[in-house]
Amino acid sequence: MSAPRPTPPPYEIVQCTGDAGPIWQQCFDVRVEVFHNEQGFPLDTERDNYDSDPCSLHLLLRLKPSLEPVGTIRLAARSKLSRLAVRAPYRKYGLGRVLVQALHDAVRARGGGEIVAHSQTQALGFYQKLGYVQEGGVFDEDGGPHVLVRVKLPPSGEALDAAPQRGQAGPVDAAAA
Repeated sequence: MSAPRPTPPPYEIVQCTGDAGPIWQQCFDVRVEVFHNEQGFPLDTERDNYDSDPCSLHLLLRLKPSLEPVGTIRLAARSKLSRLAVRAPYRKYGLGRVLVQALHDAVRARGGGEIVAHSQTQALGFYQKLGYVQEGGVFDEDGGPHVLVRVKLPPSGEALDAAPQRGQAGPVDAAAA
């Protein structure tokens, strides 16, 4: 039996759309730190057309009261979970799960629907614990092995996933865009 996760430090989740402004820049900085600096993915693949798409939703998890950015996730094309990244020192707190649950809440508030993601193979178990199901085999994306995963989310007010959200999350702040 594994030890329980430590209690996360106080945090808030803020959001923005498009690729302008300080919130988006902080999301991008976290992504570069995790995907390029730490995992070695090419820097030129980190920014894509979904970043500037006004339909893309970027969530940023930052510590309170310092507002230090520690994690991010993006909902692209209204149905694709992408760019989930949590800085290494903060992964022990389960903040990746918090970010996915916040994204799920946003999708439910918009009426629910199916979410797809290209999971790195080493993260497949993480997504499966959140209700995602693998479809197909392993494929290369940006030089790393990935698999397609999918989950169906009901609208707000209907039955939700069994996975609870941990921590002291603040509301998603639309005014921060």
